[in-house]
Amino acid sequence: MRAHLVVVVILLAIFGSIGAFLYNKFATLAATDFTPPPIAVGATQSIRTTWPSQLEAVGTIRATRGVQLSAEAAGEVTSIEAQSGQSLRAGDPILTLNDNVEQAAKKRQEANLKLARLLFERDARLVKQNSIPQSQYDRSQADLESAIAQLAETEARIANKRIVAPFDGTVGIIQVKVGDYVETGTSITTLQDLGELEIDFSVPARYTPNLRPGLEITVVTSAYPDSKFRATLQALDSRVDPGTRNIMLRAQLADSEGLLPGMFARLIIDLDKPRQVVSVPETAVSYSLHGDVVYVISQVTGGLEANPVVVETGAISNGRIAITSGLLGGERIVTAGQNKLYPGARVTIDDRVKF
Repeated sequence: MRAHLVVVVILLAIFGSIGAFLYNKFATLAATDFTPPPIAVGATQSIRTTWPSQLEAVGTIRATRGVQLSAEAAGEVTSIEAQSGQSLRAGDPILTLNDNVEQAAKKRQEANLKLARLLFERDARLVKQNSIPQSQYDRSQADLESAIAQLAETEARIANKRIVAPFDGTVGIIQVKVGDYVETGTSITTLQDLGELEIDFSVPARYTPNLRPGLEITVVTSAYPDSKFRATLQALDSRVDPGTRNIMLRAQLADSEGLLPGMFARLIIDLDKPRQVVSVPETAVSYSLHGDVVYVISQVTGGLEANPVVVETGAISNGRIAITSGLLGGERIVTAGQNKLYPGARVTIDDRVKF
């Protein structure tokens, strides 16, 4: 009997020790704080500011005066007076076609004209003296006018054998050489007045009420990405394209040094209607499947907490983006470190954190 009591006492002591150990272990775990440490983020405030109303578009630069020069008559190229890339004045010769036949016809018609004029002047004197009938005088006058017309026609054909600059400009690459035979309509070269450039572009028709000639436009091209060129809206088309529902516009470049017709350009149109908006740094906006998100920091018991807010964004200017919906202004927002955040995340603000 005494032996049984001893065994029971020993077992109680063993299990009691184990129970006390486990109790202390779980009590320690229960008292441990498993809350993750605050996440360091960069932050700033959203602000309400005056924002210019702008409209962006893309277009093509073209010369106000620019043409594709083609042959008006067929013939062999006998001389090329201009060089590719040369600056010309209006009337300067560019190219001449063989006009031997026309020159010979001109000499014959000049002789016919001289004879017709002599006969007309003689008949004019004689008809006054009633020495010839009126019909002979009328025939002489008709022959003179016919000779003048024939000579003018030949001179026009000779002029068609010569291509001259229709206005001041720069010649493009000349596509023919001396000795080539060209047909009527064959492309010879281009002539562009690089001093006056314009841009044709289109925008959705819904913006028409905000557009008017005289609006200032900033132009940026891939050829000069660090330069901004000034332009002015010159004209709006009189109709909307029924296929695209866009309206065509034309802008006149105020400074165009280095630009060439045919270049692609991006245009930023100042609609001259500034508005109040909420703006945040571009880095504050995260992009997710749910839309554009900004993390807003709020004060809670024990510290700061960040929660995502879905926003609608607008124009971008100087590193800031307009928020058209979702923020009221004055909120403290996360600008760096969003990739580590989740709804309800505890945060601490550290300006050293970079995006």
